[in-house]
Amino acid sequence: MVVEIGATLTIADVVAAAAHAARVTVAPRSRPAVSASRAFVERLVAGGAQVYGITTGVGRFSTVKISPADAETLQINIVRSHAAGVGPALATESVRAMMLLRAHGLALGCSGVRAEVIDLLVECLNRGIHPVVPEQGSVGASGDLAPLAHLALALIGEGEVVVAGRPQPASQALAAAGLTPLHLGAKEGVALVNGTQLMTGIGAVTIHRARQVCGMADVAGAMTLEALQGRSAAFHPRLHDARPHRGQQAAASNIVRLTQDSALIDGAPDRVQDAYSLRCLPQVHGAVKDAVAHSGGVIEVELNAVTDNPLLFPDDELVLSGGNFHGQPVALALDYLTVAMAGLGGIIERRVERLLNPVLSGLPASLARDGGLQTGLMLAQYTAAALASENKVLAHPASVDSIPTSANQEDHVSMGASAARKAALVVRNLEQLVAIEMLCGAQAIEFRAGARLGSGTAAAYRAVRDVIAPLSDDRALAPDLAAAASLVRDGGVLKAVESAIGVLQ
Repeated sequence: MVVEIGATLTIADVVAAAAHAARVTVAPRSRPAVSASRAFVERLVAGGAQVYGITTGVGRFSTVKISPADAETLQINIVRSHAAGVGPALATESVRAMMLLRAHGLALGCSGVRAEVIDLLVECLNRGIHPVVPEQGSVGASGDLAPLAHLALALIGEGEVVVAGRPQPASQALAAAGLTPLHLGAKEGVALVNGTQLMTGIGAVTIHRARQVCGMADVAGAMTLEALQGRSAAFHPRLHDARPHRGQQAAASNIVRLTQDSALIDGAPDRVQDAYSLRCLPQVHGAVKDAVAHSGGVIEVELNAVTDNPLLFPDDELVLSGGNFHGQPVALALDYLTVAMAGLGGIIERRVERLLNPVLSGLPASLARDGGLQTGLMLAQYTAAALASENKVLAHPASVDSIPTSANQEDHVSMGASAARKAALVVRNLEQLVAIEMLCGAQAIEFRAGARLGSGTAAAYRAVRDVIAPLSDDRALAPDLAAAASLVRDGGVLKAVESAIGVLQ
């Protein structure tokens, strides 16, 4: 797959470039706009116009005039001074997403940079030269200033990069690849460090994973429903047509398809209705699907937005200094995603408890073959509880906070980078929670030996058992939990299910 910047990007494009190292190219049709905006910058500098970040300082120093002779020094100083990140380095996947989106935003032709800036970013992506970017330091207002400055620092041959897993000086890596560091011109430093590319890049990859984990939550929930001989009435389409939320209808349809032809569903005829964690699965899972869809829509818009400052519109001779770098839309969307994911984790943990509690399940305690001598999967619920509770803490919205920066010139900030990092962690925890339910559901099915499973759940059960053996004697659970999480994250179970019954909604 080839990802083309300067045209229109999708979340799938970001995932391909960030997670799968797809080759990146620049859309030829974007180059005239890039050239035109660059020529406009050069006319502004030559004419002595007062333009923020080009012939003035930035932030608190926006009233300080900069002479044309100092224009290049200003841009280098902006990059160096803004590289103030702290904490662990971002994962390569996140850095690649940032690089892609920064190059794409510049290629849309409103930023005034030379084509060489975009081309060097693309070359670094394609050659696996990844700047070392600390994960903390952005307040998400003038965009992700500190993280983007660390990215830009590598382009001028300073700071560190990682190549093939090895940290090394950026100057050394560029030289080894036959690439020349940038000598920044007017506007180029401020264009590189202004923007929402950290929060949006992490957000795009997180949305992709959230979509996948929502499908897997339906699969794991269907396995639990079967193992507990749940009632089918709660998933009848007429019920959900009476409350036609799209996600709710999709979740109910998925459960019906997953459990089709099951001999276990409705296997407890004396039970009038199930507990909420089973009966309300479509309503809860469906609301989460709708939240993911909304958040994904916001991210898709932001992927193709120009978010540095000022923006240049050479056709109209306009230089507009505004606030497109402010991360509030992304921060709110990712906070919404995080709250939804935390809620999904809560209902999953309750179903895990229901599987392991003999009073609620009618199955052996902790799904152990010889309870008492064996502990079975008891501790899997402890782990699920820990993850679900951690997600509740992380669900506190970052976007409700603001703290002024730059001597109160930047007096309202979004905390969008914090929202993105929290969302990514919550989704990772949720992947493990789904894996725990799937593992417990498979073990519970062992006690329904010989009963026919649904078309989709049978495929899921086989995919799990191809990797993880049933629990006959106590063993360390950590390897099983890790293997189950890998099956969720790499899509192995979902692929098996969709091969059997078609794509889930």
